[in-house]
Amino acid sequence: MTLWKPLALASTSAFALLVGYQAAFANSASPSGTRVADQPNMEAALGYLQQARASLLAAEHNKGGWRTAAIASTDNAIHETRRGIAFADR
Repeated sequence: MTLWKPLALASTSAFALLVGYQAAFANSASPSGTRVADQPNMEAALGYLQQARASLLAAEHNKGGWRTAAIASTDNAIHETRRGIAFADR
């Protein structure tokens, strides 16, 4: 097995966790403690995640299960980003 496969999965998972973590704690980053409705960075991240998911779906072969794992991680990141956006919009 080549090194790039586990590295790709680890990178995708780390990115998904980072986006989810930032989405979950987006409110604490606000200096005044107020929620901000305009979220261009979160919206951009969501768009990039959706593009990444589309690219993964279009990729050929399952790569020994790594593509499926990357899709699952990306789906989780999309879900957590949407939760973060919804939390800040309350």
